Amino acid sequence: MNFLEENINLFRMVNDLGKQYPYLNPTMVFIAEFTVYFLVLGVIFIWFTRNKQSRMMIVCATITFVFAEIIGKIAGKFHSNNQPFAELANVNKLIEKAVDNSFPSDHTILFFSFCVSFWLFRKGWWFLWVILASLVGISRIWVGVHYPADILVGAIISIISSSIVYLVVPKLSLIQKLLGGYAKCEKLLLSPLTKSKGNRSKNY
Repeated sequence: MNFLEENINLFRMVNDLGKQYPYLNPTMVFIAEFTVYFLVLGVIFIWFTRNKQSRMMIVCATITFVFAEIIGKIAGKFHSNNQPFAELANVNKLIEKAVDNSFPSDHTILFFSFCVSFWLFRKGWWFLWVILASLVGISRIWVGVHYPADILVGAIISIISSSIVYLVVPKLSLIQKLLGGYAKCEKLLLSPLTKSKGNRSKNY
């Protein structure tokens, strides 16, 4: 059995679960479609904790995503395939998706870039972010818009990219200076608001 056949067989194995357990389909659709909004909210919340390490983590995750996405686009030039629902019969397609090159998965690259970066910086329970990224990848197969190879290659690209960025970027003086400059500007902008709140509290 060659790689392409194995890829299709693994896809069928996961995608057919939606036919066997239809009560799980709404959950998988939610994970596949809407978890990205929770990721965005999580990134915004972490950034505005105003913790230096947290901000470095977000910067590294963002650089990882850009780096991994570029590598993904290059990989897509060497191999391409449309979504499973556009190439195979009897696919359990649960969400709408335009037909294009689905290799590798952009969704997977996004989630693994941020979630693996979070774990590298924080360790411990932050590994739950990596589990979330894995669930998102599985859900994209479940709903019929990606092959396992799309997910696997996207995850590998992001894991390698996040590891390199984690080891290199925090040591760059330019990044340190930019974060320091941003923190100073933020402090200047927020200080009038802080003072006005302090004055109001004194009046009461």
